[in-house]
Amino acid sequence: MSDSYGMQPADTVRDRVSARLSAWDREVFHRVATRHWPGGDQVLPRLSHAANHGVLWFGAAAGMAVLGRGARSRRAAVRGVASLALASAAINTIGKRSVRRARPVRDAVPMVRQLKRQPFTTSFPSGHSASAAAFATGVLLESRGWGAAVVPAAAAVALSRVYTGVHYPSDVLVGAALGVGAAFALRGVVPTRSQLPAPGRPHADAPALPGGEDLVVVANRGSGSGDMTALVRDALPRAEVLECEPDEIPHVLEKAAASARCRALGVLGGDGTVNGAAAVAARHRLPLAVFPGGTLNHFAYDLGIESVHDTCRALASGDAVRVDLGRFAPGPDGAPYGYFLNTFSLGVYPELVRLRERWSPRIGGWPAGVLAAVRVLRGEHPLEAEVDGRRRPLWLLFAGNCVYRRMGPTPGRRYDLADGLLDVRVVHAGRLPGLRLLAAALAGPLSRSPVHAAEQLRRIRVSDLAPGTPLAYDGEVTEAPRELFVDKDDEALTVYRPTPAP
Repeated sequence: MSDSYGMQPADTVRDRVSARLSAWDREVFHRVATRHWPGGDQVLPRLSHAANHGVLWFGAAAGMAVLGRGARSRRAAVRGVASLALASAAINTIGKRSVRRARPVRDAVPMVRQLKRQPFTTSFPSGHSASAAAFATGVLLESRGWGAAVVPAAAAVALSRVYTGVHYPSDVLVGAALGVGAAFALRGVVPTRSQLPAPGRPHADAPALPGGEDLVVVANRGSGSGDMTALVRDALPRAEVLECEPDEIPHVLEKAAASARCRALGVLGGDGTVNGAAAVAARHRLPLAVFPGGTLNHFAYDLGIESVHDTCRALASGDAVRVDLGRFAPGPDGAPYGYFLNTFSLGVYPELVRLRERWSPRIGGWPAGVLAAVRVLRGEHPLEAEVDGRRRPLWLLFAGNCVYRRMGPTPGRRYDLADGLLDVRVVHAGRLPGLRLLAAALAGPLSRSPVHAAEQLRRIRVSDLAPGTPLAYDGEVTEAPRELFVDKDDEALTVYRPTPAP
């Protein structure tokens, strides 16, 4: 009866659509296979081979991480590889098994284009195209610059699969779509930097200093930031840039802050250098401009500053926020207070920092950190201390300036740099300190157990410390006094920070 009303059975319609798509697929395949592309016979087969097992993309990620400047490049590399892994897993476990399509007949493909080793899996969808699209999309979501460099290579790999005769065009298109989907699915689970809340609050009034006028920048030569210093000079021609050795930094910072022409204090270096500048800026009531130039730049990155350009934008517009300073008393070298922008800790972490700093000039920062962790965690030297009136042996006492997210006993990322809170983590002493630290890391920011405890507090008192107990704050290590009081100086510092892009 349905035919009498001009309707056709669903099977007939589906068969016709399938036949038309198949005909289009074979026609496009034949056109690509028979057309000569200048340079294609030499380049595309090699590019297709290089992408086997993701080797091309792993190499690209390594190059981005090594050659790129700042955390954005490293994040782009990691997200690209993670997106590729997700797409590859989906294709190999579901895609290839759901549609068992035979590979194209290669009669029309010149021998010079054909791959030496032909794939033996089914044709639909294209795993190479999925991996290429996933990697390129993942990179693009974190860094437009690196994405612009990677996308053409990914498109060439996808084209090469048809050009060499191992896939139909529809295999490539569906594979690429799945790769893009994998990258966006990963973003739904692990947000990109642009999706995270804008760090820092509340907004503060700070002078706009276009070109760096009335800005004095202190640059730490010891942080290896020579190239960054040149960038600052070029970007801010009106600024006064003072380069100095690490032991000269405190004196130079004080002299710069007391200068009559200094309306804002700038600092170029790692977290330890920024720590000293923050204390001076807060004491002189000057806004601080932070240029990330050290091995670790946690404070700058939590502000949303990843490059010299970010800080220059904030200076030109006068965009700034007020942030908290962590504070401990008494401070180092007889000072009434010591300050920390990121972290304060007692126990195994200061020992780890001290060993890492000792070994890093000889073997590099990352290997030194790994070896220092192994050395420290093999030791059996718990810290004996009284914490808020209760005496206990500890492996680690950590206090973060503001609440860290997605972290265990070590720093992660902060969404609010003026919340008035200390993020306190304690790992109790006992056997197997490494396993105890791991348990604390997996437990999350608010937890209690016989192994560890985590709370958000306004202040904490630590007493009855043994002489010579090491104390670490923002990567600097000193000797702790017998008794310590740790609290917050709320919204004590004004820092330039660019307004996040909409």
